[in-house]
Amino acid sequence: MAAEINEDVAVEEIVDRLAEKYPDLTRERVAEVVGEVHLSMTEAKVRDFVPVLVERGAKQRLAPEAKALSAAS
Repeated sequence: MAAEINEDVAVEEIVDRLAEKYPDLTRERVAEVVGEVHLSMTEAKVRDFVPVLVERGAKQRLAPEAKALSAAS
């Protein structure tokens, strides 16, 4: 149970970091992508690295979106 709470806190911190890193995207969009990536890892047996993998996966999805938005501005 404690690990699950820590993972949830870590995911919220990821949203905070990525929302700051990609200011052209809404916080809601960042949270949506982070949530989707996190959900895709629900079956992971070893949970220790899930937050790192979630952040990496979310960055891979968000970076092109942010780049496209900044190029369009």
